[in-house]
Amino acid sequence: MNPFIEMKSDEINTEDTLPILKEYAWDFLHDKFLYKTDGTIQIVQENEALKVWIYKALKTERYRHEAYLHGIYNTDSSYGVELERYIGAYPNNKRTATLIEQRIRECLSVNPYIKSINYIKIKDMRKEYLIIEIGLVSIYGKLEFVYEVK
Repeated sequence: MNPFIEMKSDEINTEDTLPILKEYAWDFLHDKFLYKTDGTIQIVQENEALKVWIYKALKTERYRHEAYLHGIYNTDSSYGVELERYIGAYPNNKRTATLIEQRIRECLSVNPYIKSINYIKIKDMRKEYLIIEIGLVSIYGKLEFVYEVK
């Protein structure tokens, strides 16, 4: 959840006592914010917001940036993922894919909006990038998507 988006008391999800998840809308293809016609940034909610959070978490190398050293979801875990060491440095094999899947699972598990991770599949693993398919269940329902991590 983006800490700069203000939450109002009527936007609390009483089922799980979590605020409704909101993020700034993201253009995944062009890697930039999405804007309304009036020039303000669009805001997405629930599973669409979770897609943005996951995308950003997978693009952020864990422990690199001071701002993310104490994540807002779990103070014992840092935000981001440790993937750089596997991209281009290791051979593309089943062991490497298993390690990458484990790192991604660790990254996603800090988010309280994610109830369970059904699967993480490495669809393509090349020297310079990964294509990852993820299926999970959030507090808002099922979510399946494919991300490219560079």
